[in-house]
Amino acid sequence: MAVSEVVAANSFLWGSTKTKRRADHTGEPDPRSIQIMGSDPEMLADAARFNVDNGAQIIDINMGCPAKKVCNAAAGSALLKDEKLVQKILAKVVNAVSVPVTLKIRTGWDKQHKNAVQIAKIAESEGIKAIAIHGRTRSDGYKGKAEYITIAMVKNQVKIPVIANGDIKTPTQAKEVLRLTQADGIMIGRAAQGNPWIFQAIAYYFQHGVDMSPLVPDRIAHVLGWHLENLYEFYGENKGVLVARKHISWYSKGMANAAEFRKIINQVEDARIQLELVNNFFAKQALAA
Repeated sequence: MAVSEVVAANSFLWGSTKTKRRADHTGEPDPRSIQIMGSDPEMLADAARFNVDNGAQIIDINMGCPAKKVCNAAAGSALLKDEKLVQKILAKVVNAVSVPVTLKIRTGWDKQHKNAVQIAKIAESEGIKAIAIHGRTRSDGYKGKAEYITIAMVKNQVKIPVIANGDIKTPTQAKEVLRLTQADGIMIGRAAQGNPWIFQAIAYYFQHGVDMSPLVPDRIAHVLGWHLENLYEFYGENKGVLVARKHISWYSKGMANAAEFRKIINQVEDARIQLELVNNFFAKQALAA
């Protein structure tokens, strides 16, 4: 599945280079899911139509982001406070496009106000095709541990597919979350940063009942190199090098001399040198393995 970066509908710049780049889905595999967020129903409907016209096959509405800059604009998980507005947004977007519309939420906006069940029922009634739920409230941010009881309650109350999200970092955790929630699927977020193999590892564990063998440094270097080349192509070399720094940090986390390596990488502004340093670092990891 190809998933775009979030389009912030409240500041949607139809003619901007950034918007055009994100809306260009040439060569992306099916199905292409595009996530939008904002608080204005009409603008979100426009954003959905714009993306469908440019190749989106699924529209996902983000009502789960806890970031202050998003919530301060009454978007993301801040919308969970206003169930009437949620209903208006979902109705407008669903009626604006012919493709499936899905929704991402949290369990509520704080521990005293967990209304995921009510939001899920609204979503189902307005034609949302699936709902993903992060097991924290908006006020939790990413602190503490995700809880799955609320997700299980939602699963028990609606007929549309429910996807569980939050703190799923290993195949065994994935299996346990599915057991606890009885959800139709799971969603992996930050655990995939620098570890795109997590999906393969989970599938392998579910099929064979044992963990997949650890990846060798050469394999990691090969995939990271491919990833970096794509970043340079998508963003252009200058921006691509900057964006690549965080990905290199994630891929190298926990490896020998990784902290020193990251300090060097974060000073590099040339794509060729960045790739060369990455290859050298992982070659040393391979020799030490």
